[in-house]
Amino acid sequence: MSQRCISNESLCTTGFHYTLSLISGKYKMTILYTLMEFGVVRFNEMKRYIGGISYKTLSATLKELEADQLVHREEYPQIPPKVEYSLTERGKSLIPILDNMCQWGDDHRL
Repeated sequence: MSQRCISNESLCTTGFHYTLSLISGKYKMTILYTLMEFGVVRFNEMKRYIGGISYKTLSATLKELEADQLVHREEYPQIPPKVEYSLTERGKSLIPILDNMCQWGDDHRL
């Protein structure tokens, strides 16, 4: 049996790297957590819940999560415009990972 050597490996080919590419970023995990906890959330509700995020950053981050098929955007044709966000089935598949991260934080908080 041969031993693995780090010089022969490539992080970018791993599932770990792919998962990080989807959820890395300053607010992505916070948005996913918000949708996990509250289900369907309107844009301004999410902005208030997160706090220090700008409208532009929130909008761009939600678009990235939507493009990665983790978040569903539902727009209602009314005045004023109403837009709601929720997790897709693919996004919901991240819930166990987020739950474990929350549990780890609770267990190891200083």
